[in-house]
Amino acid sequence: MNTFFTYCLLLLTLSIPQAQIQGRVIDSDTNVSLAKTRIYNLETNQVQITDDSGYFILLSQGEFLFKKNGYLSKTLTINSTDFFTVQLSLSALELNEVIINANQIPKMLKKAMTSVEVLSQKEINTGNDTNIAQVVNRVPGVFMQSGALNTNRLTIRGIGSRTLYGTSKIRAYFKDIPLTNGSGETAIEDLELASISRIEVVKGAPSSVYGAGLGGVVHLLPKNPSLRETSVQSQLTMGSFGLLKSGLNFNHGSINNSYRGVYSNTHSEGYRDNNQYDRQTFTLATNHYVDYENELSIVASYVDLKAFIPSSVNKSTFLNSPKEAAYTWGNSKGFEESKRGLLGITWNHNTQQRFKQITSVFGSFRDSYEPRPFNILEEYTMAYGIRSRLLGKVQLFKNPLNVTAGGEFFKDHYRSKTFQNLYEDFPDETGSVKGISLSDFNEDRSYHNIFLETNYELCKNILLEFGLNYNKTIYKLKDNFVVSEANPDQSGSYQFRRILSPKIGFSFLANSDISLYSTVSHGFSPISLAETLLPNGQINTDLKPETGWNYEVGTRGAIYKNKLQFNLALYRLDIKNLVVSRRLANDQYIGINAGQTRHDGLEIGLNYSWIDKKQFELSTFVNGTFNHFKFKEFIDGDDDFSGNDLTGVPSILLNAGMNISTEYGFYGAVNFQQVGSQPMSDSNHLYSDSYALTNLKIGYKNQGLKKLKINFFLGVDNLFGESYASQILINARSFNGSPPRYYYPGIPLNYYSGIKINYVL
Repeated sequence: MNTFFTYCLLLLTLSIPQAQIQGRVIDSDTNVSLAKTRIYNLETNQVQITDDSGYFILLSQGEFLFKKNGYLSKTLTINSTDFFTVQLSLSALELNEVIINANQIPKMLKKAMTSVEVLSQKEINTGNDTNIAQVVNRVPGVFMQSGALNTNRLTIRGIGSRTLYGTSKIRAYFKDIPLTNGSGETAIEDLELASISRIEVVKGAPSSVYGAGLGGVVHLLPKNPSLRETSVQSQLTMGSFGLLKSGLNFNHGSINNSYRGVYSNTHSEGYRDNNQYDRQTFTLATNHYVDYENELSIVASYVDLKAFIPSSVNKSTFLNSPKEAAYTWGNSKGFEESKRGLLGITWNHNTQQRFKQITSVFGSFRDSYEPRPFNILEEYTMAYGIRSRLLGKVQLFKNPLNVTAGGEFFKDHYRSKTFQNLYEDFPDETGSVKGISLSDFNEDRSYHNIFLETNYELCKNILLEFGLNYNKTIYKLKDNFVVSEANPDQSGSYQFRRILSPKIGFSFLANSDISLYSTVSHGFSPISLAETLLPNGQINTDLKPETGWNYEVGTRGAIYKNKLQFNLALYRLDIKNLVVSRRLANDQYIGINAGQTRHDGLEIGLNYSWIDKKQFELSTFVNGTFNHFKFKEFIDGDDDFSGNDLTGVPSILLNAGMNISTEYGFYGAVNFQQVGSQPMSDSNHLYSDSYALTNLKIGYKNQGLKKLKINFFLGVDNLFGESYASQILINARSFNGSPPRYYYPGIPLNYYSGIKINYVL
């Protein structure tokens, strides 16, 4: 009888449905689903694996270990039946295994068919936290010159080197929000480095999903809020030349909703005269995992900046008095003052039919005031747009085919005014004095991108890729200034011919650790409206955008039990319709199509983990860039520069470093950078000197306390006091008999020290 009742009770128990726990494993930076993540039940020793969309179903509560190659393992206690989201962070030792989202179809980095570099949080933290140039210069093929914290020029494979004072022909995104304006100009240095968790750099012409951007794309990912954690981190940094930086990082996360805010305040007196810098930033990121199918994320940023401008100097001043500002900039107290904000909202909808829809709407503004010696410039830009794409996975001839299709619409309204600067007429005044109006323009700039990209797994080891981008760009100009013979009406409209850019590539996985790839892609860069204006007030409708083809072969992988990670790329980039800005006066340029350039290059990166133990970790890296960039054909008026070296690009760039850490909390990093000489003029009659910089950082993190973490650090940049030009102004001209000003003096030996305190509530 007892046996009978026991049997009935067992049947009754089995008939009662057990509480199932549904969840998903994602990349903590990108929110991309992590398929084939192993889930270990630490109480029963059972093992489960997430599906292709990163989803899992648990039949019981308890303690679980989540583990995937390329990511740090995480142990969590799950005691709720709510939908559960698990975030895994990158492992810097296995970057080839991580899932990247640079081309919108998530894939392992080692299977990428373009040259993509990933800078993790660990690499971002190895240098100082005030200048992003130190970080991106670790990437082979990338060179960011930094004349001051607010004066930078980023080039990728030589593209953008002819831009005089900033970055252009390279696209940048903060998550899904464009940082590139309607004229193709980009500024990434204003963002707070502590608010960035990962940087993905796509080199070459990534035509299919990003459109305009001949040199490549810099994808900055904001520091995502952590789930199931509430914490506060404060930071204080002090250093040479009056550097004082404070920051506050707040995170609050529940099971499926999280919020992070990052505030920073940076002040520096600067190394040079007229070089004071003040910046406040606030960055907000939120994630909301609504249910099994829907996610919502918000990212916002606000920057309030005032930075004085010492400008470039001539050779004599550079060699003998590098702290001096340019004479006219110092007398006029020239500076840049701007307020900048951006907001983006992304809706991610997953269906159970293996399709996924991602839509982002965004807006931004920039309000700036810049007194220069020759005039005072007021600018205001308001931009908005939408980017939407559909991702799907289907079977074709019994093999998987991944597809993404979508579009991006972007429009910005730009207003600029210039005024006389009367600082010379009012010597008793401090700095610049606004005079009469000189110009007043309204510009409406818009573009449309429609894109398609497919990845087809031809067989287990071969992946094929095809992409296509359609772009239409339009400028409209309204001249609000008084029309006269001296000031003709420059109103009008200008649009490029429609541009269709294809891309094709393949990846071959030689074994589980090594892959080979090849790609051919087309790209173009938009012309700024200022370059289309002629002196007679007309718009040059014959001016053509720069276009080019990128041909590349490469390999990446890991050997010696994953101790040595490597990547190598050999490429050729052919550019035609080279746009040259011909300078007519201090603030007047016109654009001309002057010829073609050929960019041949070799890029190599090596990372080796010598010791990887709990007690002690030691790793080194070496990155090399070897350039052979030439003007294939370049005729500017009566000058023929064909065959000359491309201006403003070093022939060789080397980066090497070592990182150590111990179980006792001590850590350190050494970075060495060698920059070769670069031609400063198209005629190649002047070259800058090569230079080498060594940077050092050491610190201590307490290990004993679970809730309170303290991080002390000390850093020294330019350890050996190298005298060098940190930025070159190419083709500088002489005005009123003064020598041309080619050089931005680099900062000599300087230090910084600080403390970070993190408390988990």
